[in-house]
Amino acid sequence: MPPVTLPTYADVEQAAGFLEGRAHRTPVLRSRRLDERAGCEIHLKAEHLQRVGAFKFRGALNALSAFDADQRRGGVLAYSSGNHAQAIALAARETGTRAVIVMPHDAPALKVAATQGYGAEVVRYDRYTQDREEIASSLAAERGMTVIPPYDHPHVIAGQGTAARELLADVGPLDVLVTPLGGGGLLAGSILSAGALAPHCRLYGVEPAAGDDGQQSLRQGRIVTIETPRTLADGAQTTHLGQLTFPIIADGVTDIVTATDEELVGSMQLLAATLKQVVEPTGALALAAVLSGAVPDTAGLRVGVVLSGGNIDLARFAELVGAP
Repeated sequence: MPPVTLPTYADVEQAAGFLEGRAHRTPVLRSRRLDERAGCEIHLKAEHLQRVGAFKFRGALNALSAFDADQRRGGVLAYSSGNHAQAIALAARETGTRAVIVMPHDAPALKVAATQGYGAEVVRYDRYTQDREEIASSLAAERGMTVIPPYDHPHVIAGQGTAARELLADVGPLDVLVTPLGGGGLLAGSILSAGALAPHCRLYGVEPAAGDDGQQSLRQGRIVTIETPRTLADGAQTTHLGQLTFPIIADGVTDIVTATDEELVGSMQLLAATLKQVVEPTGALALAAVLSGAVPDTAGLRVGVVLSGGNIDLARFAELVGAP
């Protein structure tokens, strides 16, 4: 296997230049009530207000921007439970490229409909019995398409890193930065940005408690693969970190912690009641870990929290959040 070339902060800066005016510069939300509850100064990077409702649009559009003419003619193939799917579908439409997305049968209907609405063809599979990467590789070879994975790609990682770059530019250096963690694209990109702009900032990734492959990988010093976790956080139902994301995370993260489904729902309730924001379970991972104390020693500090997505059916949101 050839040596892996990892993306750098220079790649994040290049992505930021391309994405300016194409991706939203999402706002940073503040709440005195939330600060009091957490015992620290929380700065919420509202990526649930990004185009397609998730940070994934950054990496998807940045990756497709690097396609050559042959790749554009062949089209893009991706696999995703929803947010990367929508991001690739919209990015493909905007760059004049056809898209095929491999999505699990139990992907949220809202995310499937949005992906198809952007013009992509959706191929379904069973996430518990089939390997989406094998399906994607086979389809891509058959159709002459280029695979853009949801996290383990240098242009995807660089694009995701622009969210933390914006956050740090808008609020200044942070003491702690916390992001959700699935395959690691967002956390890896955030590490690149924080390393350049806030080198003393502690960084944490947050996984669902049922899917702690990243935490296991960090502890063991190697990529650990687990069974597909069963969790409300469908955007973090990954089974392993990537060949690119793992070394960046292992080198730059302070720790990887977890949040339970119950803690995710509690954070969703708080965001809805306090800031009137609809955030999906995966998107609430980072805040849940700060509120539970899983992210340690934050008292009185300036803490950045990425709300990574807001794509959840309103009926399902109401079912989870319920009456205050």
